[in-house]
Amino acid sequence: MMKFPKIDLPHLKSKLQVKSPWDRIIISLLSLLITIPIFIILHQNLIDLEWAFNLDRIFIFIFVFATVFFLLMYLRTIIILCVAVYLLILFYGSVIGNYGFNEISEDYNSMIYTMSDNPYPQDIIVAKLLPFPNKSKIINAIEYQNPKVRNFAIMATSKHFKGIRGYSDYRTIIQCFAVFKEINGRWNYVNDPKDGDYIATASESLEYFSGDCDDHSILMAAAVRSIGGTPRLIHTKGHIYPEILIGSMIDLEKVNYLIKNVLFVKESYGKKLHYHIDERGQVWMNLDYTATYPGGPFMYEEILGALTLN
Repeated sequence: MMKFPKIDLPHLKSKLQVKSPWDRIIISLLSLLITIPIFIILHQNLIDLEWAFNLDRIFIFIFVFATVFFLLMYLRTIIILCVAVYLLILFYGSVIGNYGFNEISEDYNSMIYTMSDNPYPQDIIVAKLLPFPNKSKIINAIEYQNPKVRNFAIMATSKHFKGIRGYSDYRTIIQCFAVFKEINGRWNYVNDPKDGDYIATASESLEYFSGDCDDHSILMAAAVRSIGGTPRLIHTKGHIYPEILIGSMIDLEKVNYLIKNVLFVKESYGKKLHYHIDERGQVWMNLDYTATYPGGPFMYEEILGALTLN
């Protein structure tokens, strides 16, 4: 009768559970990268206990890091495999000139920079993770190359602010503000049908300047883009609204002066501008249908998604 060698199961199990030192290094680095944005969110949202040397914040960071580290170590086999696959994808992207190591490093650094300078840093994460509602339909509806849309935008620039001189560097933004003035001065809010969302194209909305928030956002984005502006749409609680790219914080200072002292003096008197700063430090100004001047108040501060039209 054939005898099989005896297997020492406890010894084998202990061997299988031996952790490579590289496992700990990789998990530690990954834990640090995950901990930093989580810590920024907690730091911005938790009450500052004002302990000496910021010890409360140090303890929070250590606690978050330890929690993430032990969780990843528990799932280390899957995590290491996923990291290896992701590194291969980034290596391939770097070789062929697409999204690679440089790009992901820049995106991570810019995200951390933006989160640290944002009172709602969790919005930056949420905007990257959540899908934008009706994205494909909205993109198709933004007919910025439609002659009717461009002709309307040109008409608006001839009607408003045509005589403004001395701001050649901000001519495109001034013309986009003319589009904003024309659309918001004529817009009539009308609800969608009860049985679902109705996505009107930009050219369709030009007929009656009526519709709901997504119809307004589509028309505004199309008209702004048709004359060289860079718009994006923001999704928040049951609402979508357009924003326009202003540029840097230095540009914001110049645009702030233009709005309050040249273009929308009465509408913006005694009021502040509302804008967002994205993960690359770029300033985006509110153009919602509820606003009487660019940078008017937000209906909701929280960002659930962003759709940028380059």
